[in-house]
Parts: sequence; C-alpha cells; structure tokens
Amino acid sequence: MAVVFLRTCVLYIIIVFSLRIMGKRQIGELQPSEFVITILISNIATLPIEDTNIPLVAGLLPILTLVTFEVMASALSLKSKAARKIISGTPRVVIRDGVIDQQELRNLRFSIDDLLEQLRISNVFDVREVAFAIVETTGKVSVYQRYSNRNVTPEVLGLPNEPAQDFPQVTVISDGAVIYPALKAYNLREEWLKNVLEREGWDLKEVFLMTANPSADYHIVPKERFKNKKRRKKEADQ
Repeated sequence: MAVVFLRTCVLYIIIVFSLRIMGKRQIGELQPSEFVITILISNIATLPIEDTNIPLVAGLLPILTLVTFEVMASALSLKSKAARKIISGTPRVVIRDGVIDQQELRNLRFSIDDLLEQLRISNVFDVREVAFAIVETTGKVSVYQRYSNRNVTPEVLGLPNEPAQDFPQVTVISDGAVIYPALKAYNLREEWLKNVLEREGWDLKEVFLMTANPSADYHIVPKERFKNKKRRKKEADQ
C-alpha cells in the first residue's frame, strides 16, 4: 500500500510539472498534437500505479520523453511556419458573407449541427448575420458578425469614454482574507479598504466577498451568519 501511495505521489508531481512545461491551455484549446500527448501521458501514468511489478522508471521515462518531444515540436512551430502548418493545421473559413461553404465543412468533417451549435454558443442564431466564421485549429469556431447585427457599444452611441470602466471588478476580499495583489494592481490602499469596511459596518472576518474597480466602486457580500447584523443594528439604533 505504501509503495502504491509513493508511486502515485511521484507520478502526480511529474505529470503536473510536465503539463506546466507544456503550457496552461484548457482541454478545449489544445492543438491536436497536445491533446494526443495529454491522453498518452494519462494512460502511461496509470500503468505503474496499477501494477507494482512495473518499475517506476518504466513509467517516468515515456512521460518525460513525450513531454520533451512536445516541447521540441512547440519550439519548431514557433520558428517555422511550415512546421506549424503540419503540426497544428490552419484555420478554415466555413461561412463567408452569410453563405456556408459546404465543401469546406466536408473537408473538415464538420456537420451542419456542429456549426450551428458553435454559432449559438456565440449568440448567433441566424447564419445570415455572419460575415465570417472560421474553424480554428482547436476546433472552435470564431464568428465575425455583420456590422448591422453587432452589439451596440458606447462608441456607437457616442457616449463619453470612461477609462475606469475598461477594468473589471476584481476580488479584494475573499472569505475574510485581503487579496493584496488585487489592491496593488488597482492602486487601492489598505487604508481605503479599512475605511470602507468601517463605514459599511463590517469587520474583515465577516466579509465573504468584496470586489472593487480602479474608481473605488465596490460591492460587499457578507457571510451568511452575519447577514442580519446590519439590520439588527439599524433596528437597535431606531
């Protein structure tokens, strides 16, 4: 039992380290070669865990070899456009000016249901609204809508530009703990945070979530057991 536990720990560390070297892509964003390597690594790693008669090195060596091969292939892809085309493929245009390229779909073995599903994910329910749709090398479809069907933006409406609105709300308190890198990123001081909590009547440990933006607009979500604290305080003051 101890041997299995030790083997599992070693393989876990090696696999995590290997995947970190390969990059931080999600499964849906993997190139074909990366997806194959990931599957092979997962299958190879189970063998030394299930069968203790297999030497641990027999599992580690293939994993490290595959990772090395993938890193070399990635480096080659960065330097050579031809290699990148062979290893990763090229994006394909499947809709032009609202017209579906049926031959390209057949070449990609992409069904019309697959295409319509990807369009719906992009909030497009009518093919005629699409200026261009491109199947990326990861299999995802990028959609560029016609000008008349795009979402209305502040620029189109002629609204004044507010740079602070370009930055999303970030978490500055999570489960009673201050996220200092977030404060620093938005140039918010710890004194400001303390003043806000004091003004709102909350202690740090009572806050489940607090978000803020560079304009110091904030939102506080108290922990469940402290939700009624402010209401009781107001009733007592009255």
